[in-house]
Amino acid sequence: MAVLWPDHNAGPTDTARGWWVSIFLTLIAALTRFGGLGSVTDGGTPVFDEKYYALQAWEMLSNGIGIEDNAAYPVVVHPPLGKLLIAVGEAMFGFTPLGWRFSAAVAGTVLVLLVVRIVRRMARSTLIGAIAGILVIADGVSFVSARIGMLDIFLALFVTAAFGCLIVDRDDVRARMANAAREGRIATTWFGPRLGVRWWRFGAGVLVGLACATKWSGIYFVVFFGVLSVAFDAAARRRYGVPRPFLGTMVRDVLPAAYALVLIPTIVYLASYANWYASETGINRYAVGVEVGSDGPFSFLPDALRSLWFNHSRILNFHTHLTNSAGNHHPWESKPWTWPMGLRPMLYHLTDPERTTGCGQSTCVRAIMLLGTPAIWWLAVPALAWGLWRSVTARDWRYAAVLTGYGAAWLPWFAALDRQMYFFYATAMAPFLAMLLALILGQFLGRTVDSSERRGTGLLLVCLYLGVVIANFAWIYPILTAIPITMSTWHAELWLPSWR
Repeated sequence: MAVLWPDHNAGPTDTARGWWVSIFLTLIAALTRFGGLGSVTDGGTPVFDEKYYALQAWEMLSNGIGIEDNAAYPVVVHPPLGKLLIAVGEAMFGFTPLGWRFSAAVAGTVLVLLVVRIVRRMARSTLIGAIAGILVIADGVSFVSARIGMLDIFLALFVTAAFGCLIVDRDDVRARMANAAREGRIATTWFGPRLGVRWWRFGAGVLVGLACATKWSGIYFVVFFGVLSVAFDAAARRRYGVPRPFLGTMVRDVLPAAYALVLIPTIVYLASYANWYASETGINRYAVGVEVGSDGPFSFLPDALRSLWFNHSRILNFHTHLTNSAGNHHPWESKPWTWPMGLRPMLYHLTDPERTTGCGQSTCVRAIMLLGTPAIWWLAVPALAWGLWRSVTARDWRYAAVLTGYGAAWLPWFAALDRQMYFFYATAMAPFLAMLLALILGQFLGRTVDSSERRGTGLLLVCLYLGVVIANFAWIYPILTAIPITMSTWHAELWLPSWR
């Protein structure tokens, strides 16, 4: 029986229109992310954890060697890349609010562009890609994270870009399989054809490495994206009639995937410490022989790597003991089961109402709260359920892929529930939630072959929903940007007891 190979569509067909829409939405994102970026401070100083990262970035910049070298500073507990990116903005605009937030705003703007293009490719629809972009623009978590000098928006950017590379790699693999089918090379061996060098998957590895060099939670994406890539390969070999598709995947694809998505991220991560290796004063740079013995079973390794290992053991010790059982509590901490719906947001900044003016009354409030737009985040549970249903029953790879990214950002945190956690850890979940909702809304829109009435009704429902999202975003905008509001308005903004 002849194998019926699927038609191959390598990507968007309305390239010009799709790019114009993408650029327009990116400009809208830039206006929202950069508008009034430096207007809110804590008496001229950074707010919340900006106090760590803005100062560490400035230290990297001012010492001229791109490292933290003040051993008396106790909270150097993240890799250097995110802080180096913050330092770029500080190099341009000085140690000012615009300086320490500029790079985050750039990352938040580019994130919108990536989401539009990724969903455009997955759905083969410029409209659905645009819907995803609108959701990210109007999402409070993505918005606030792009306007504060912290690391989470960089992590979200890199893992989303890596995800996009894997989606392009999937299309590229199917194009190569289609060529092999036309040339009669599918069944020349049980394992199917070799696929050659896959630069998009290599790029995904580089980007995941950059994510790990920003925050260690990028490691979760190494695991999840590695499984996703191999699953894509197995599905392609099976779809194109390889005699032993799963064995072929094990033989042809697993080791190259490990190279691209494990070894390459490791190399990128180690390379992010290049300035530290070259320094004389980096924290723990010369730990070997001082704080750790120069002999032992690993004495064959270079002292620089052993010192880096010691440095990382100190960092790991900090994170391991940052637990509730050890007495570490914070009034705004949250646990991962609250994150999908944003039930416990994060208050970054709150002024003293007795000393705040600008709202037309004697007492005013200015607040920055990391809050997911309810019209988006409160649909997370049914959206996740629908995505899982479609993945299992319809074998819709798009939902499975997005759920993989969402799961990488969320599920691993359940393994350490005693740890002190915050809602800003969920920043990397936000772009995947937008992608998931956009795919679902695409189903409401229907297919081009559906009747005009069916398409019109679907378009009406989608427009109404997006209108609700934008209105909801506008409502919470004052507590996302510290616009002065009255006490009554402040209380009206806090819809749930857990928001207080």
